[in-house]
Amino acid sequence: MNLDDLFFLQSEAGQSHLAQLAATVITPDNHLSLAAELRQMLPPAQAQAILETALLRQIAAAKFSRAPQMFFTRPALEQASGEQIAHYRARRFLEAGCSTIADLGCSLGGDALALAAQAEVTGVEWDPVRLAMAQHNVAVYGHGERFHPLQADINELTPFPAAALFFDPGRRDERGRRFYSIHEYQPPLTVLERWLGKVKGAAAKISPGVDYAEIAHLDCEVEIISVQGEVKEAVLWFGGLRSVARRRATLLPSGHTLTDDGADESVAVTAPLAYLYEPDGAIIRAGLVEPLARQLGANKIDPDIAYLTGEQPIETNMARCYPVQDFFPFQLKHLRHYLQARDIGQVVIKKRGSPLDPDVLRRQLRLRGRGQAVIFLTHILGQPGVIIGTVS
Repeated sequence: MNLDDLFFLQSEAGQSHLAQLAATVITPDNHLSLAAELRQMLPPAQAQAILETALLRQIAAAKFSRAPQMFFTRPALEQASGEQIAHYRARRFLEAGCSTIADLGCSLGGDALALAAQAEVTGVEWDPVRLAMAQHNVAVYGHGERFHPLQADINELTPFPAAALFFDPGRRDERGRRFYSIHEYQPPLTVLERWLGKVKGAAAKISPGVDYAEIAHLDCEVEIISVQGEVKEAVLWFGGLRSVARRRATLLPSGHTLTDDGADESVAVTAPLAYLYEPDGAIIRAGLVEPLARQLGANKIDPDIAYLTGEQPIETNMARCYPVQDFFPFQLKHLRHYLQARDIGQVVIKKRGSPLDPDVLRRQLRLRGRGQAVIFLTHILGQPGVIIGTVS
């Protein structure tokens, strides 16, 4: 998509075509026929822009409450933070009293729409289409007057006056493949070095799968964020925006958070007790299983496995709790007979530290009973084992 296509989408004619498609669920079955209909009325580029925008708005509804009025490109939408995360993160800028923010790599404005609710935001982006989309999208949320677009190459940009900055580097290549090393990000994280001494605080969005060894030299707090139990992203907080913590896990939408508590005492490792706790993915990714265990008064079932166990069911948003029915060393025949003897025919199979494929195992079990159970394939005290839990 180019600027001419975007201007057409914003025109009265473009808006009319988009409104006509808004009620149509676009699927692989009707995509070609819809494209053919549009090409009978519009030039190919405009027809493609209408259809792609209508489709992306449907996809974006999972991230943005006002997606039906917004504009997207597919790569930018894939990398954009969801509205829920953006508003959560913007609160830290608000609490730090940041009234002017440089949004480096603002893309389509996914974070700017939340930041501009409370501060003057200069959105920096090299791609003119994304920058124009950001300006439109922030206005959709009612904050257009506080968003100031700046087309510039971030690599060459001289730091300008701002209280804080938010940096969202590209984490995919031209084909949409993910970068797994921070050294591949474009622009690189080293861009921050020019800004850190000139702003009150800074935040950088990175992949939650980051190798912690790559960021060990940075004086920052690492926050891992999950939404509805799914790990979504990580943020590095610098300067006046960071807390005293080195690691943090935050669970949305509840907003519950856990940090490294600095305690040195080890967590006991025992066989499964009456209840098994499955920590949220953000807890695991942030390396906070032990602090959670201390909070719950729980033990680990293996030194290297992120399952916890305890005698009491402690209510927590940080983990799911399952009553333990039984546990034993893994052996297929034994497991099959155990489940068949208890008329169990439906199982949820979870694994941590096991090489087994849950789908293959489900077929091998050949279950036909009426009962339900949760099967945990894991290590127990250093040995391959299986834990049978009650469906919660």
